[in-house]
Amino acid sequence: MKVVVEGVQVRIADTVIVDGADLVAEPGRVTGIIGPNGSGKSTLLRCLYRALRPSAGTVYIGQDDVWCSSARRAGLRTAVVAQDHDLDNDYSVLEVVAMGRLPHKRLLDRETGADRAIVARALTRVRMEWAADRAFATLSGGERQRVLVARALTQQAPVLLLDEPTNHLDIGAQLELLDLVRHLGLTTVAALHDLDHATTYCDHLVLVHEGRVVVRGTPAEVLVPERVAEVFGVVSAVVPHPLTGRPHFVTASRTQDQMG
Repeated sequence: MKVVVEGVQVRIADTVIVDGADLVAEPGRVTGIIGPNGSGKSTLLRCLYRALRPSAGTVYIGQDDVWCSSARRAGLRTAVVAQDHDLDNDYSVLEVVAMGRLPHKRLLDRETGADRAIVARALTRVRMEWAADRAFATLSGGERQRVLVARALTQQAPVLLLDEPTNHLDIGAQLELLDLVRHLGLTTVAALHDLDHATTYCDHLVLVHEGRVVVRGTPAEVLVPERVAEVFGVVSAVVPHPLTGRPHFVTASRTQDQMG
């Protein structure tokens, strides 16, 4: 299912945080929103999952304007893995993942065998079935993120939205999570701060700077050295990864470049 953002503006008090942003995420592809800290990328993403109403502009998931749809219908279209969660520490992993079925339920509906099977498959897909009875709070950061992805999968929504999903994870957990997301086959939009991750795992990038979309395109089209220097203030290059052969984004400070 396609995601289309047209002319989105977010104004808080007298400050424009996002100004006239456009974005298109194609079905089955991973679209990364990148930019320096404070550029507006997470703010833009929050408009997609009804966490922040834009001051102007439109967000479409398929044919639906998400801000004219009910919260339940939006939950059937989009699943979210946010930076922060408000889960009670007493919830088990199984209970957390089962929450993903809520958009499919009406008041007083009970869990069914089909629901339990969907939850079990999601846990298996993220390799967390062993932790079903564990308290969510006892898991490592990487394990918690995998459980939250499983919760998103139980929604069976065609669109997955992630807000800096690798924050606070060690490098092994980061790569494991991104490999998982890459192979889900969903329309995925992720706000990312690591440009190498964006190069490796995204099909399409949207570069945001000072609240505006600077450029959209493939990683090769977006992360050209001149633009990276202008927006991020570093020198950069894309080279073959010595282990995988895939494109690998590397940077150095301007001082290091001059010393070299």
